[in-house]
Order: sequence, then C-alpha cells, then structure tokens
Amino acid sequence: MRAATQLPRYLALAYALLIAYACLHPFTGWQPTGLPWFDYLTAPWPRYYRGLDIVLNVLGFLPFGFVLAAACPVRWPRPAAVLLTFVVSTVLSLSLETLQTLLPSRVASNVDLGANALGALIGAGFGATWGRRLFATGGWLHQWHEHRLIGGHLGDLGVVLIGLWLLAQLSPETLLFGQGDIRRLFDMPAPLPFSPERFMRLEAAIVATNVLAIGLITRSMLQRFSLTVPVVVLLGLGARTLAGASFYVPGRPWLWLTPGATAGLAAGAALLVLAMLLPRVLRHTLAAVALLAGTVLVNVAPENPYLLFNQTLISEGHFLNFNGLTQLVASAWPFLALAYLSTLNLLRSGAR
Repeated sequence: MRAATQLPRYLALAYALLIAYACLHPFTGWQPTGLPWFDYLTAPWPRYYRGLDIVLNVLGFLPFGFVLAAACPVRWPRPAAVLLTFVVSTVLSLSLETLQTLLPSRVASNVDLGANALGALIGAGFGATWGRRLFATGGWLHQWHEHRLIGGHLGDLGVVLIGLWLLAQLSPETLLFGQGDIRRLFDMPAPLPFSPERFMRLEAAIVATNVLAIGLITRSMLQRFSLTVPVVVLLGLGARTLAGASFYVPGRPWLWLTPGATAGLAAGAALLVLAMLLPRVLRHTLAAVALLAGTVLVNVAPENPYLLFNQTLISEGHFLNFNGLTQLVASAWPFLALAYLSTLNLLRSGAR
C-alpha cells in the first residue's frame, strides 16, 4: 500500500522556499548597514505599523506551521510536533528578518518575527491534531492519494505543481492562465503594438493552450481520468476571481471574463475533451507543445491596457512582496511543468 506521508514534506519545503522569496524580494541593493545584525530584536514598537501587517504575517506562516507539523511522524506526540514546528518556523523567520537588514527596501522587525512565530504556532496546533490525521494511512486524503494519484514521488510532486499553478493565478496583472512571461522578469518591452483585434485573438489562444496544458498535466498525475481535471481548472478561475476582488480598488472579481478569455475557455475545453481520448504518450507530448505555445504567445502579446490603468493594492507593503512572488511562480511554472513531464516520461520509459 502506498503512503501519502511524503506530500506534507514536499508542501512544507515548497512553502518555505516561497516564504523566503517573498521576504527577500526584490533581492537588490544588498549592503551592510553597519549596525549589529540582531539590533532590531530590541527595537521599540514601530511608530508606523498597521494591524493588517500583523494579520498578514500571522496568516503567512499559519499554513507553513500546519504542513510542517503534519509532516512529523505520526508516532511523535503532538506536543513534540508542535514544539519542533514552532522552533523551525521561528528560526526560519529569524534568519529571513536578519537578512532583511541587508536590503534597503526591507525593514527587519521584531513584531514581524513575533507574528510569524505566532502564525506558525497556531498552524502547528491544527497540523499536529488534524493535519497528521488528514495525511495518515486510512484518512480520506490518503485514500484519495491511494486510488487517484500515480505511484511514487511523482504523484506528490504533481500535487505541489498544481498548487503552484493555483498560486500563480493570484497574480492580478497577468492574463488569465498566462504563465511563462519572461519579459516581465527582465523588464523587456512588448514586441507587438496593441490592437484590440490582435489582442483578443492572442488572449483567446493563450487561454486555450493553457487550459489544454493544465488539464493534460493534471491528467498525467492521475491513474485515470476523474473530475479532478475540470475541478483544477475551476479552482484556477476561482483564484483569479479572488485576486480581482482582493487586489483592485474597487474590487473587480470578473475583470478576467473578457471576450478573448471566454473564447479561449470554450476552445481549450473542447480541445481538452478530445485530447483525453489520446494515448498517454501523445497526451504528454501535446501537453508539452501546449505549454511551449502558451509561453511563446504570452511573451509576444502586447500589454493589457485594461489591467495597467486599474488601481491596485499590489504596490503597497506586503501586497508588493506577494505580487513579486506570484509573478515569479507564474513565470517559472511552464518550465517546472516541462521538467515534471520529462521526468515522468523518462521514469515510465525506464520501467518498461
């Protein structure tokens, strides 16, 4: 019987890397301040500090505490799992806050450290109680893992990959399902001028190719076709709706629902249904082609003026860091997915 115990460990590792990137973004201007490294630990309460900052820091580390405590062996008593999670999370936060003293655009804060530790402690309490049951042998998640996912580590890594794709949909400045934008990372101009007709056609093509790609990649991590495939696409639309409602002023939850996106969703869904009838090798090849095509189209598409001229919160405080994180994930995701498909094909070819 296969176990699902590796999944929380992969999730904890991925989440730790995401936290590190968000805390150290934008990674420029590194220089020592001349002050003691841990001087911020004894600093008085910041003069300008919002309650929202504390809430966001608590919420940022709560999921990490949950999955890290869930990753602890079931034989460990709950207090031991909570204590280890609290110590590891606090050390991680302390390290990142200390590194922030070298970044002129960041401010190391003992309040942030305390809020991060509190969030991890709350998450650890839930993770040690319910998280380990969720992932334990016999739990419903283990049964889903056992009967739905492919065997070995690739099934668990596929779940992490899908999780990163959903995170990428929370970037409000990207086109719907538009991943792989290298231009934005290197601040390069769009190669094509804006024209409404051209933009609508490119947007439809981007959405269609990415619907096909994410559907086929989700299918590749499953033993057989199930409702998991359309559910992932619907969750992606839900994440984009949440981003529009949360990061725009006023909220614009349906900003992504354009004529181009609608046409792309319809075309992509139709192509996905047909692609499910293909043999496994052809499905994987088609997924890779769709990923590459979608990435090329994203990088040649002109900027979306409707997104550029809408007021957003992503340039403020923690939202700026979160936006930098989601942009990085959105840009890197197609290449991670290609590596996943390549590894999957190699291992399956070697198993013959």
